[in-house]
Amino acid sequence: MRLIQLKGPQGRRIGMVEDDRIRLIAGPESIHGLATAALADEIPLSAAVTSRLNTDFLNYDAIYQGVSEWQILTPIDHPEPSRCLVSGTGLSHIRSAHNRQAMHAADEHPTDSMRMYQWGLEGGRPAPGEVGVSPEWFYKGTGTSLRAHNQPLEVPPYANAGGEEPEIAGVYIVDGAGAPRRIAMVTGNEFSDHEFEKKNYLYLAASKLRTCAIGPELVVDPDFSLVSGEVAIERGGETVWSKQIHTGESVMCHSLANLEHHHFKFEPHRRPGDLHVHFFGADAFSFGEGVRLQDGDIMQVQFAAFGRPLRNPVHVAHSAVELVAVRPV
Repeated sequence: MRLIQLKGPQGRRIGMVEDDRIRLIAGPESIHGLATAALADEIPLSAAVTSRLNTDFLNYDAIYQGVSEWQILTPIDHPEPSRCLVSGTGLSHIRSAHNRQAMHAADEHPTDSMRMYQWGLEGGRPAPGEVGVSPEWFYKGTGTSLRAHNQPLEVPPYANAGGEEPEIAGVYIVDGAGAPRRIAMVTGNEFSDHEFEKKNYLYLAASKLRTCAIGPELVVDPDFSLVSGEVAIERGGETVWSKQIHTGESVMCHSLANLEHHHFKFEPHRRPGDLHVHFFGADAFSFGEGVRLQDGDIMQVQFAAFGRPLRNPVHVAHSAVELVAVRPV
């Protein structure tokens, strides 16, 4: 089941994707509202969807291509954007560990990044009911940092660069008892400033504070054992770089349960009603192969069984860096 959020002449609507059509869902105007209703009724999200399906359809092709009066929104959002936490896990795939090693290695000895990946190999897949080793964790921002399909991802004036990171993210809501509940998974572009991070790995935290994209569709209860896909960079209508990518538990050093435990073990991450979008790591990205993105480049990420590709242009701000001056109250 694949769900989508839209805005158009009738305001906001949510729908279920059926091939080249979107079947509209009656009731809540957001998937957050639908998930909240499912929790209140103590029924699965899929049952909440099927009970509200109507006979109104929209042409998905026109909407996806951006030539419709309907616009694709991020497939999840919160009425209060500050109550949506966007975060992620790094060093979950061997290629990401090798890319990080190449960025920061001054000699042949393993970097801290490679050591952390090795810890994941050794202890990231605990037996059911047990706690494994902690993965790397990073903060991306609140819901205001999320962008939808076709919306630009910004390289701000203070950034050194911007680069795509093709990933799958988990989408969660915290129920009234403070228990995290997985809503769905979604295609994502975790977009980071790799040039800034390359200067020193202690800059990683700041390099992640950038806009990122998810969508266009949420996938309810997908198979996350092994997911194959492709990432591509288009420039002037031509593909200048592409790569086959793989994610899922079978190619990651941590189990999904271990990643979820180490995110939600923190009490502030279990506040009832909050949303969480958590990226699970990348298998490959163009920066690792010497590609530097330019203004106007199109980044495309697609995973099998996760719906249509997520496409976002790069927007480089060419304005000068302005000093942010702090004054006393």
